[in-house]
Amino acid sequence: MLELPKDAPPNCMEIPITIRFGDTDPYGVVYFASYFRYCHHGIEELMRYVKCPPEKYFRDSERGFGLPIVGASCDFFRPAKYGDALRLRVGVFKMSLRSITFAFYFFLEGRPDVVGRGHASMVAIDRTWRSCHLPEELRQALEPFVFFQQ
Repeated sequence: MLELPKDAPPNCMEIPITIRFGDTDPYGVVYFASYFRYCHHGIEELMRYVKCPPEKYFRDSERGFGLPIVGASCDFFRPAKYGDALRLRVGVFKMSLRSITFAFYFFLEGRPDVVGRGHASMVAIDRTWRSCHLPEELRQALEPFVFFQQ
């Protein structure tokens, strides 16, 4: 896993997450795959917030452009359970000319400690599935959410 900061930097967007019954395992604890769904939701909401709709950037057949996830990881520090309210803080850990790595921090409502954190990396691809440059408007829109400049 990447060396993410222990706590979410201030330049993150916060998104409320309600844990649903279907998000949990037989013990009532959030199933690990549900966290990845929450992370993807966070990416989509951040992109909408910066006026770069994900439906345009994840797969744009007119421009011959896509933005698939090529790697993801999440660490869990304490359980979250059915009925709990989570706060997801999402930001951009790093961004290069061709890729974006989003960072995710999960908090239980009303508690300051991180219950889980992770990342997901996306690479820009062209029609031939080869990496290409990220659209400049996307880079500029996400710039305020980048933790570290390269």
